[in-house]
Amino acid sequence: MALKLRLARHGAKKRPYYRIVAADSRSPRDGRFIEIVGRYNPMLPKDDENRVQLEVDKIKEWLGKGARPTERVARFLSAAGLWEWSHGNNPQKGKPGEKALERIEEKKEKAEARKAAEAEAKEAAAEAAKAADEAAKAAAAEEAAKPAEEAPAEDAPAAEAAAEETKSEE
Repeated sequence: MALKLRLARHGAKKRPYYRIVAADSRSPRDGRFIEIVGRYNPMLPKDDENRVQLEVDKIKEWLGKGARPTERVARFLSAAGLWEWSHGNNPQKGKPGEKALERIEEKKEKAEARKAAEAEAKEAAAEAAKAADEAAKAAAAEEAAKPAEEAPAEDAPAAEAAAEETKSEE
């Protein structure tokens, strides 16, 4: 049987109050316990002496029997000088899980595909703009060449009309 010194929640909704209990680690958080060894009221200010109340003799007895405190209770016991607590270091805690890593990879792939599609669209737009510019230049060149060809053609009908007039006079 693994013994734990842990918090058992009591109190009303949104008004927590905890008992510090010695319990079997397999029993539910608020379920069966062996003995109450302290109280914790988080609603009180941090500097209030009644925020954490410990029964030191009982706690020493349970620690002697092999009970291990949870992280929060270990902090309380450390403040009272009953337990050596040091801040834990879990470098794995902040790392994302497998599914999150898969989602991140999918997002990267989609972003790369979107960038490639945008680059292709820009290239296609640039090519279309170049083709339009070339077509406009060709059209401008054709228009510049047409007035030179049309000018003699316009003179020709006038000459024909003059020739017809001379024929009709005869």
